[in-house]
Amino acid sequence: MANTSSRTLRLLSLLQTHRYWPGAELADRLGVSVRTLRRDVDRLRELGYPVEAQRGVEGGYQLAAGAELPPLMVDDEEAVALAVGLQAAAQGPVEGIAEASARVLAKVARVMPGRLRRRVEAIRAMTVPVSWDTTTNVDPGVLTTVALACRDSERLRFAYTAAGGQRTDRHVEPHRLVGVGRRWYLVAYDLARHDWRSFRLDRLTGPIGTGTPFRPRDLPATDAAEFVRTGLANAPRPYEVEVVVDAPVATVRERIGQWSTVEEAGAGRSRVRMTVDALDWPVMALGVVGADFHVVGPPELLDQVHEWGARFVRS
Repeated sequence: MANTSSRTLRLLSLLQTHRYWPGAELADRLGVSVRTLRRDVDRLRELGYPVEAQRGVEGGYQLAAGAELPPLMVDDEEAVALAVGLQAAAQGPVEGIAEASARVLAKVARVMPGRLRRRVEAIRAMTVPVSWDTTTNVDPGVLTTVALACRDSERLRFAYTAAGGQRTDRHVEPHRLVGVGRRWYLVAYDLARHDWRSFRLDRLTGPIGTGTPFRPRDLPATDAAEFVRTGLANAPRPYEVEVVVDAPVATVRERIGQWSTVEEAGAGRSRVRMTVDALDWPVMALGVVGADFHVVGPPELLDQVHEWGARFVRS
């Protein structure tokens, strides 16, 4: 049997991975009797961990929310994942999160063993960060409220503004949050429309949990990410972009090929085509190429390039 201190740490680790543990199962995982388990739970309570107990034959334990955040137990893989996630959040699109993420990352790095710091540093060194336009920032309060509703299978109400500006009130059963590029999406079952929908979080306001639980439904897709990707692929796109770039195909494909179709357009020139719902991204992409270009269409893209150019000149 493990000594008392190491067993208590193991118990804490198990409680942090499950919302609820049946007492007999938890005791079996620790290799102790139910009576010893109760003593270990009392020891955690003395240390300030709010462990709730349900009595009876089917009784068990769960770690509840307390007045303050207690120390967390994480293994090596979780520690590396936490550090990498904080690095991403420090550069991410959630408004107000970057500074807090940097502070937490500094605390984690300070106590992380050398072997784990080297792993995190290797991942950071081999990862190329992408800076996105920050006009689609998500309120962290909205993100937190929606995430909790997904976790707790609690029905959610909110106001939603569609791409055309129409504002509607929604009542949904939230399923998952999905991050795609610079945007967050909520996948949920819309109770008024009796169908699955995806909602952009930057268009969602005033989310409120109703307190009504629900039994999760089966999503008509392999997973939530596939559902969002399929929806985006099938969504109408208002702009068909065509540009001739004064750079070889190989160069253009290397820099923006994953977001566009690139073809030969004569010696040392490339024809770039994109289908987009906003024109800021094509302007940024063409700037990344680092070569002169000629806009074939649409005319709105030429206006956008002129506007950006004038702004840069003023700067």
